[in-house]
Amino acid sequence: MITMLAALAAGCARNAANATDQQNPQAAASPTSTVAPDGSEVTTTTDASGTRTETRVFKDNSRIDRVTVRTTRDGVRKVTAVSKSGAEKVVDTTENVLEASGDKIADAAGFVADKGEDVVGEAGDKAEDVGDKTVSGAKKVGSESKKIGGEVADKAEDVGDKTVSGAKTVGEKTVEGAKKAGSATKKAVKKVIP
Repeated sequence: MITMLAALAAGCARNAANATDQQNPQAAASPTSTVAPDGSEVTTTTDASGTRTETRVFKDNSRIDRVTVRTTRDGVRKVTAVSKSGAEKVVDTTENVLEASGDKIADAAGFVADKGEDVVGEAGDKAEDVGDKTVSGAKKVGSESKKIGGEVADKAEDVGDKTVSGAKTVGEKTVEGAKKAGSATKKAVKKVIP
């Protein structure tokens, strides 16, 4: 008798469970959350109709706030992305957006980077270019200075050579002039004293 009573109770419990399942065939599952390696959080839920919704929220990306993947029970998949400014776009990509970098998803959605970041990046690039040009210019000036210094040294050497040459000429002319003067004096003395 106890066995029959237990079997009857078990049968009633199954009928109650089946009645509940028939009234609500697709009960909503509780959401599950995981943290991705980049610090974003992925939350997965399934609604009563069987649509699975996976939402990835980015905490440290300046271009994208979140991306949502909705997959119906029939397998139809829709990916939408929301920018930091709140703009929402459908993303047409074959890449797994639940694992891809936030910047790749933002690029696929067509979200442009913040202009302030572009200006800062460009200013950094320009400063680097100016630094490179300064070093290049300094090297060129140093090279030109050596060249000019070498030319000045050559000119000074030429002037020195001309000075020595001129001094020799003056000395030779002085000796020659002295000889002529001495010769003329000798002739004059001979004429005066016969």
